[in-house]
Amino acid sequence: MLRNTYALLALSMVPTVIGAWLGVAMGLNLFAGSPFLGFIVFMAVAFGFFWAIEKNKDTGVGVLLLLGFTFFMGIMLSRLVGFTLNSYSNGAALIMLSFGGTAAIFATMATIATVSKSDFAGMGKWLMVGVLLLIVASLANIWLQLPALMLTVMVLAIAIFSAFILVDVQRVVHGGETNYIMATLAIYLDVYNVFTNLLALLGIFGGNRD
Repeated sequence: MLRNTYALLALSMVPTVIGAWLGVAMGLNLFAGSPFLGFIVFMAVAFGFFWAIEKNKDTGVGVLLLLGFTFFMGIMLSRLVGFTLNSYSNGAALIMLSFGGTAAIFATMATIATVSKSDFAGMGKWLMVGVLLLIVASLANIWLQLPALMLTVMVLAIAIFSAFILVDVQRVVHGGETNYIMATLAIYLDVYNVFTNLLALLGIFGGNRD
């Protein structure tokens, strides 16, 4: 189960990279002028994928839908990647550093989840509360435009989704999740959110303006 999940997780990164590359190459800047509308559209599409994947989780169609979702997430990621590459002379290095940092976080949390005798399942509901608060804070900051709030959201998002990796991997190890497609979806979202927030944070503190 865990091996299948990791294999599909690795495969899901391919459409993400392709989607991000296409988005950057085409200069896509979706909903740049209307972030609130962009958020609504993103959530509608994402939850549509979630519903469809759940309905087809026991078939090959579920795998195809998951890969389609990760391609969509790559397209959404292209705006941040493009901004990083175009705004900072060390943009490529920042992306690689963020990738390495995310990989290190994943490896650490997955190892702890696999070898630890502690049960982290109880953290799940509190982490979900944290995610809801992050969403509310992010929406509020569309209008407030407070740099301190934005930084706080980024740091908390990295912490929360890193902890989610711990919870979600352990669910697979202990049999709490028995479908590898749904397990992959959960862990993918954790990794994606760690990467995007880490990249944004590195750009703020480590980016060299041209």
